[in-house]
Amino acid sequence: MATTTIPTPGPLLHTIVLDWYRENARDLPWRTPEASPWAVMVSEFMLQQTPVKRVLPAYAAWLERWPTPAALAGDAPGEAVRMWGRLGYPRRALRLHAAASAIVERHGGAVPEDHAALLALPGVGEYTAAAVASFAFRQRHAVLDTNVRRVFARAVTGIEYPATATTAAERKVAAELLPDAPAVAAEWAVGVMELGALVCTARSPECGDCPLRAHCAWQQAGRPPHQGPARRGQSYEGTDRQVRGKLLAVLRAQHGAVPRRQLDLVWPDEIQRARALDGLVTDGLVEPVEDGHYRLPQ
Repeated sequence: MATTTIPTPGPLLHTIVLDWYRENARDLPWRTPEASPWAVMVSEFMLQQTPVKRVLPAYAAWLERWPTPAALAGDAPGEAVRMWGRLGYPRRALRLHAAASAIVERHGGAVPEDHAALLALPGVGEYTAAAVASFAFRQRHAVLDTNVRRVFARAVTGIEYPATATTAAERKVAAELLPDAPAVAAEWAVGVMELGALVCTARSPECGDCPLRAHCAWQQAGRPPHQGPARRGQSYEGTDRQVRGKLLAVLRAQHGAVPRRQLDLVWPDEIQRARALDGLVTDGLVEPVEDGHYRLPQ
């Protein structure tokens, strides 16, 4: 079992990663100086389990329509679901709407700078609170997304993949590696994240191009293969997720209530279709109304 020791001094790793990041960072709109804390928060919600190339047009359209938390909070939650389109995992749209409403009610419409206040917002978990505090307000927080965890697993711990859920050992490594200066820590967080997204990827890491290659514990150990349970990609075809997506597509296309018979046309399996529709209702993504009609939440 690999140990979670840090073989290379943190300051050296900081220099290597930050130099690489400044040369190779993608030009993304939520990273510009003009991006508001709200824009950063929107990007973080959208980027969960969704590739950057799919997020970019949705992000631009969202901020054009709802440039502030108050603008979103003043609209119906169903409009957030409609605008979410095909980003996937549409409950994120409801959570972002709920967070916007709480920002208006608790913080006068301004995204709070305080990490604890961010964490107290509905739909904001440990990662999102740290990311917004770090990227929007240049604070010192360990930001542990999938990409960062993978870089630390390989470069520091010497294993190919991190555990399924974030562990105390990972948090300890992240805390020990965090630069002291808040502004440097914020850049370090996004730099490691970018390294994981572009070079230290999950399936085909570009180790020959990695700036940490000479200091990577996984490389030094001979790149041992993953020893845990098999890592299976998430299927989509034929799943309830696919049926839910088809049902939501019909509801997004119309601004009024839709009769059940119209929804019944999207999928042949009656039992699976009913289960998917019930799940959407339970999750608050769809509302049943009179005479067997359904609509997005009002």
